[in-house]
Amino acid sequence: MSDIKCKLLIIGAGPGGYVCAIRAGQLGVDTVIVDAGKPGGTCLNVGCIPSKAMIHAADEFHKIAHASDGPLGISAGKPTIDLAKTVSWKDGIVKRLNAGVAGLMKKAKVRFVSGRARFRDGKSVTVTDGDETFVVEAEHIVIATGSVPVELPFLPFGGAILSSSEALALTDLPESLAVVGGGYIGLELGTVFAKLGSRVTVVEAEERILPSYDKALTRPVAKRLEELGVTVLTGARAQGWKGGTLTTDQGDVEAEKVLVTVGRRPLTQGFGIEELALTLDGAFIKTDALCRTSMRGVYAIGDVTGEPMLAHRAMAQGELVAAHVAGHKVEWDKRAIPAVCFTDPEVVTCGALPGEIEGTKATEFPLQANSRALTTEREDGFIRVVWRERDHAVLGVQAVGMSVSELSAAFSLAIEMGARLEDIGATIHAHPTQSEGFQEACLRALGHALHI
Repeated sequence: MSDIKCKLLIIGAGPGGYVCAIRAGQLGVDTVIVDAGKPGGTCLNVGCIPSKAMIHAADEFHKIAHASDGPLGISAGKPTIDLAKTVSWKDGIVKRLNAGVAGLMKKAKVRFVSGRARFRDGKSVTVTDGDETFVVEAEHIVIATGSVPVELPFLPFGGAILSSSEALALTDLPESLAVVGGGYIGLELGTVFAKLGSRVTVVEAEERILPSYDKALTRPVAKRLEELGVTVLTGARAQGWKGGTLTTDQGDVEAEKVLVTVGRRPLTQGFGIEELALTLDGAFIKTDALCRTSMRGVYAIGDVTGEPMLAHRAMAQGELVAAHVAGHKVEWDKRAIPAVCFTDPEVVTCGALPGEIEGTKATEFPLQANSRALTTEREDGFIRVVWRERDHAVLGVQAVGMSVSELSAAFSLAIEMGARLEDIGATIHAHPTQSEGFQEACLRALGHALHI
């Protein structure tokens, strides 16, 4: 391939990069994206999408397996699962979405270049694709290389030691699985394998699971893990694995496979980024409100720029950069970025936490008092609003419960629009839905609760 020139060059496999490329193309910016993987990035190929597909499959299997145990009068035979077929179905979804992203890029006239990019300077990169090498020059460059799982030196990935990517590709169900790390990735995938029939043990170094979330939100998740037969070791540190045994400072754990999910780190090595001498914020690339780095014309978005390391944050940053490069006046004016754990039950947090801002109060509404939650047999959980006393503005919302991820948009919208308790309380919510719990939490804060 001959050398390429363009106005905007995007490097990496993060989801924000693809959104940035498509939006820039739609705005008429001559755009090139360089990625060594399939279109769509980490989230689509080995992260968000495939994990949610496996969560769904595990939920369906578990429902059938335990239908006869419940009060609904349903009887069912013992199910079996062909995990290879399930993984093939999951891969089919990913493939369809790959094609969708490729189609959107083509429609927006974005050029996709397969290969590995390495900076020559702040305006150009060398791209290597097999034996072929060529140069791409651009007025503006966006670093969207994303992140990769953190590897422990005493549990290096390979063989029986899995990262989340390898766990999502397993075609045989392990009889026993040890999950090192009780954060959202470890618990999401650990729950999948527990529901499919593996004996799962979670090893978490902190004193409780999901340590970045408040204890009230994680309590229903811990209870559910116990119901699923998952053994949880907190305050425990993994030390090594040998011959089907994971050693910890609290004793040995039988483990045919070990899934290591102790966090993710920004992927900045191997692209020549260090040669640009960009200003860093710890391990992350420091950026301003327009995602500009310390080098003129070089932007960074997504996980390489720090917490929260969330796909939808990266995508919003990508849109911002595309509009800025196209000459539009834009600014990062986000009051809240929702975070979701697709555990069982799900956890959502958006905006301010209780006690985080002076002059606020927090009010909860239990899903035990929500009729829709009762009809699904899953009334564990609650919806909480954090509100400012002087004007009743809603500054934060947290929830734990079945399918509460689908309420995250309502939570974010309320905060972004500056809604008050009275606004949400006076809004008619469809009945019976779990969304009524949001309304009821606001009414309870006002002293007007209807159902509690």
